[in-house]
Amino acid sequence: MNAGIVTLVIAYVLSQFYRAFLAVMAPVLAADISASAEDLSRASGLWFLVFALMQLPVGWALDHMGPRRVAAGLLALGGGGGAALFAAATSPAHVQAAMVLIGIGCSPVLMASYYIFARIYSPRIFATLAGAVIGIGALGNIAGSLPMAWAVEALGWRVSLAGLSAATLAVAAGLWLWVQDPPSAHEEGGARGSVLDLLRIPALWAILPLMFVNYTAPAGLRGLWAGPFLEDVYGLDPSGIGAVTLVMGLAMVLGNFAYGPLDRLFGTRKWVVFAGNMAAAACLFWLWAAPEGSLLRVTLLLGAIGLFGSSFPMIVAHARSFFAPHLVGRGVTLINMFGIGGVGIFQFASGSVFAAARAGAEGPAEPYRAVFLFFALPALAGCLAYLFSRDRLD
Repeated sequence: MNAGIVTLVIAYVLSQFYRAFLAVMAPVLAADISASAEDLSRASGLWFLVFALMQLPVGWALDHMGPRRVAAGLLALGGGGGAALFAAATSPAHVQAAMVLIGIGCSPVLMASYYIFARIYSPRIFATLAGAVIGIGALGNIAGSLPMAWAVEALGWRVSLAGLSAATLAVAAGLWLWVQDPPSAHEEGGARGSVLDLLRIPALWAILPLMFVNYTAPAGLRGLWAGPFLEDVYGLDPSGIGAVTLVMGLAMVLGNFAYGPLDRLFGTRKWVVFAGNMAAAACLFWLWAAPEGSLLRVTLLLGAIGLFGSSFPMIVAHARSFFAPHLVGRGVTLINMFGIGGVGIFQFASGSVFAAARAGAEGPAEPYRAVFLFFALPALAGCLAYLFSRDRLD
């Protein structure tokens, strides 16, 4: 863990923070700039969509330019600039534009570390390393819960965002100074290839559907919908919302670390991923069936969705095992594009699902039941498609 990798992990902490902090800011943004839950679902969805769309150019750039310049440049311009724009926002449109910029800025940081791991370390330990980065990075998820709620209450959301902009620029400077580019396959005279070569690999066809839906519920609920749900159904204030989402964030940290070594422990990646995602889907259906009642039960269900839904790095490792060396950069970013793109599409669409369900709904929980089912059904479908995948460890 040299200084460059440590700084990339810190950058990923920021990335996790930025995808999750809207949940606790929903009440103050509604009061100050009239941002509705639908407005914020679009802002969150735009973050994930632009993040996903950036994966193809980021993959090309990692293979041809190296992670140092790509990660430092985009994080400074997009992340630092977007947070500054957010701090000055006076309308929901400004928030959405800021989230687009922040999504661009965060898009290369995780894949830069994955690229370095894939070029240097054995495929057998890729899942452990990948899970460790996401597990440590999920501290940003935690920071975006109760600590962010405290900061907003103590300093105000504009000052908090201005401070985040300065911190993001500082981390980008650290990436420029300390990240070391590994030798690329092109520099070593390796073969050339494209994304089309990746899509011609039959083993990926059963992995990509689950990758597309795996992260939608953990990211969608933790990043946004948990906040309005807990406010409308349980009457929680930002501190209460922060406490519940802190539980979910901690569960996601634990899940990312726990998944990492399980493929070597059980001698399979496929069945570890399948079992975890089926458990997450079951919790979503439970939340849909009974969204009201005990706050403790709802908190535990949200935590379980975060825990079992944290198989993202294991799925990336499963797919990565089928990549040729010269396609590693574009390969991991392609898989990431499916994962993050799914979150963006579902998050963007979930606002419309919520609005449609709210019309004529009986009780405050009914629109949220529609959102939970909207996440649950595709999760189950992704698991069924994944049954046709081919297991592989190397």
